[in-house]
Amino acid sequence: MSMIASCHCGATKIQAAETPRSAKQCNCSFCARTGAVWAYYAPGELTFLSQDDERTYSARGMNQHHFCGVCGMQTWGDSPDWASAYNADGSAKEGFTPGTMPTQRIYAINLRLVDDLDWSKIAIEQMDGRNNW
Repeated sequence: MSMIASCHCGATKIQAAETPRSAKQCNCSFCARTGAVWAYYAPGELTFLSQDDERTYSARGMNQHHFCGVCGMQTWGDSPDWASAYNADGSAKEGFTPGTMPTQRIYAINLRLVDDLDWSKIAIEQMDGRNNW
């Protein structure tokens, strides 16, 4: 079943073909402030229905945080696919060395922007981004 995430004013709308079964909530200095719960999708799995007045913020140039320039809602993210090279505890996965920069990118939708989402069907993993990266 498809799912649409929309900012508060409706200027940004993003459609995912399926509702996720899992998501991540991070406590890093950025995510903790926005309160986002992230569902991840490969590039090409999302349809951007509207992106009027979208703005982008990046602390170090790697993680692109997109938000609505009208209402300010944190809408989606575009970042290296950290999970392809690192475990949730920050250790490198087998075949990778610490400091490896993933070559793949991944998109994330802020699930807090989905109306009538059945949260009971989504397993939310707590990520310790504050201490692991």
